[in-house]
Amino acid sequence: MPLQESNYNNSPWYLFNAHLETIVPSLFYKVKGIEYERERLELEDTDFLDLDWIRGGNGRLLILSHGLEGSSDRHYIQRPAKYFAKKGWDILAWNNRSCSGEMNRLPRFYHHGATEDLASVVDRALGENYQELVLMGYSMGGGMQQKYLGERKIDDRIKGAISFSVPCNVKDSAEQLRLKGNQMYERRFIKKLKEKIFEKSSMMEFDIEGIEKVKTFPQFDERFTLKLFPGYKDAEDFYKKITSDQFLHKITVPLLIVNAKNDPMLGDKCYPIELARKSDLIYLEMPEKGGHVGFTSTQRDFSYMEYAAEKFIDDVILEGS
Repeated sequence: MPLQESNYNNSPWYLFNAHLETIVPSLFYKVKGIEYERERLELEDTDFLDLDWIRGGNGRLLILSHGLEGSSDRHYIQRPAKYFAKKGWDILAWNNRSCSGEMNRLPRFYHHGATEDLASVVDRALGENYQELVLMGYSMGGGMQQKYLGERKIDDRIKGAISFSVPCNVKDSAEQLRLKGNQMYERRFIKKLKEKIFEKSSMMEFDIEGIEKVKTFPQFDERFTLKLFPGYKDAEDFYKKITSDQFLHKITVPLLIVNAKNDPMLGDKCYPIELARKSDLIYLEMPEKGGHVGFTSTQRDFSYMEYAAEKFIDDVILEGS
């Protein structure tokens, strides 16, 4: 499939570099008029996930997956929730463990490749009377859904997926965050993750020795993640096994990946150009600008991401339905 030509060209003048395109929406953009109906999904391992629904009695459901340390309350989740609810879709925005505003019960958290929770969410959605489901993920959530789609046989009612700003190669993304100028993103994520570790340690027995020495993702993952998710030799082995790019060729439904060329969190291996050229199902769009989960439009209520998603759903995923 030829690479998708991007129509993203109307970003506001004041977002004149990749960092502003990334940071300004994250800090300042708010979405009004969102009213979720929360459901607590109890899991087999005795933990829980909080699911936020917008129900309108529609036969189509959009499942939204947030990024690292995000939630259903983030602007990039609420925008498509509001946009597609008005377009005749029901919405399910789910929160990873520890991300819903209430700490989860077990020591484990989540990571890019931990698809069993997404599987539980999809199974819950399939238990409803929906004829068509589309998955839409952002950053880590996009990588998680790509791995989910590629590693298992999926229900026929799942018609396709869309991913924005996805670290398709986790190791390459981690290395990109170590570059001068990009380290502020890593520091911010690590700070938030450490805060959760401290909160967890106040609730249960939890080893936090050496936490003050943790400065990078590889250090955090080797100190904490790998102990909570055993079976990996080290951070490099962990990234190799959880990264979503190795699963893309196994995906059996149309998938759109929109990764800006100037995304400060993505390295070269996060753009699966050759695979997209050869595939009938993997579509890759690489706007010149957009930052990381930015893609701001001069129309402030929504971003380019909602319009691109709607077009792909209409033209490719549900064409003729």
